Amino acid sequence: MVVYDIINMLNKRKMLNRIYRSIFPAQEENAVKKQYGIPNQISLALELKDGCFVITSPDLPGLITQARNTDELLNMVNDAVLTYYDVPKRVSDFVYNKIDIHGIGTFSYAEKRALQTN
Repeated sequence: MVVYDIINMLNKRKMLNRIYRSIFPAQEENAVKKQYGIPNQISLALELKDGCFVITSPDLPGLITQARNTDELLNMVNDAVLTYYDVPKRVSDFVYNKIDIHGIGTFSYAEKRALQTN
C-alpha cells in the first residue's frame, strides 16, 4: 500500500509540474545562464554518505545538495545551482541537461537521467 501511495504522489507531482509549465513556460537554459551569470561548466565533487549522494562544488562555495539515487542526482544539482544564483522557480527547472562527474560517469536528461558510465 505504501509503494502505491508513493507512486500516486509522484504522478500527481509530475502532473502539477506540467500544468505549472503550461502557465509559466521555462526559459531556454543558455538564456537563463546568461541572465543570471551562471557558468557554462562547474566542477562537482560527489561522495556517498549514509546511502545518499552528497554533491558539492569547489567553484560555488556553500553549494551542497544530496540525492537518494541517480535518478534524483541531476534534478538536485540543477535545483541547487538555481537556488545558489537566486533564479525564480517560474524561470526554469534546469540549466544543465547533462553533468559529467570525473571517474563516475555522465548523468543526462536526454538519457532519462540514467547514469552513463564512461
